[in-house]
Amino acid sequence: MLDRRRTINLAGALVCAGMLAYAIFYVQGVLGFLPCPLCMFQRVCIGALGVVFLLAGLHRVQRAGGIVYAVLIFLPAAAATWVAARHVWIQHQPPGTVPACGAPLDSLLQMFPLLEVVRRVMTGGGECGTIDWKFLGISMPGWVLIMAVTLGLVGIVNNVRNSGRA
Repeated sequence: MLDRRRTINLAGALVCAGMLAYAIFYVQGVLGFLPCPLCMFQRVCIGALGVVFLLAGLHRVQRAGGIVYAVLIFLPAAAATWVAARHVWIQHQPPGTVPACGAPLDSLLQMFPLLEVVRRVMTGGGECGTIDWKFLGISMPGWVLIMAVTLGLVGIVNNVRNSGRA
């Protein structure tokens, strides 16, 4: 039987999987919205967060292991928070004030090393300023920001607090 820490971690993995499934299969597949480069980075971060949650949910650890998983959860959650916050900031700039990212992400990956692509995407973002989708007045990057912060906090508290409990 799973302890509370592992159950919450598996729930976090399911939430991440649900977020990715919604973005890929419904928003992109059904609604036809193509993801901008910042959206792609957010997907990678949420996917990495989901993998860490899954590993933490499958692995029974003591106190030190829980702290390690808390740190491992913090890293992709913080990255997702940073990228989503940047995306929200870009979306709230006046039209025409944010430079375009330039070439599509796949072309950038072919032309430049990964760190240079990340730098270019994070400093650009004209096409990332378009808001195609809202729910309750919040754009998709806004929801990713909310979820990344929430999942990060829940994951950190859960793994530090519930480590080693049966």
